[in-house]
Amino acid sequence: MAKNNCCEVAEMTTNGCCEAAEMTAEHKIRSEKERKDLTTRLSKIEGQIRGIKGMVEDDAYCVDILTQVSAASCALNSFTKVLLSNHIKTCVKEDILAGNDVKVDELVATLQKLMK
Repeated sequence: MAKNNCCEVAEMTTNGCCEAAEMTAEHKIRSEKERKDLTTRLSKIEGQIRGIKGMVEDDAYCVDILTQVSAASCALNSFTKVLLSNHIKTCVKEDILAGNDVKVDELVATLQKLMK
């Protein structure tokens, strides 16, 4: 049976805010390229968030802040798409090939959380 390599997902509350989901004991062994791509994307997003915080602290114009928030949101959505694609191509695929359909149910539940 294939080793489970799934990733955890934050739970969305009814007001659209994220709450940390219960972490699983499962791990995903990523290639160096995948890890570097994901961490590079997150570092850029982190920088965008710090920039937005600085804009608020400097009393920047609301529309300018909102523009940057939109850019950060798009970057985070792009990160999510890449991570989800990698998850399907590796974790889910491996388990399906091993005859474990539980990952399909997990994927469906994850997609439902992401689409709230």
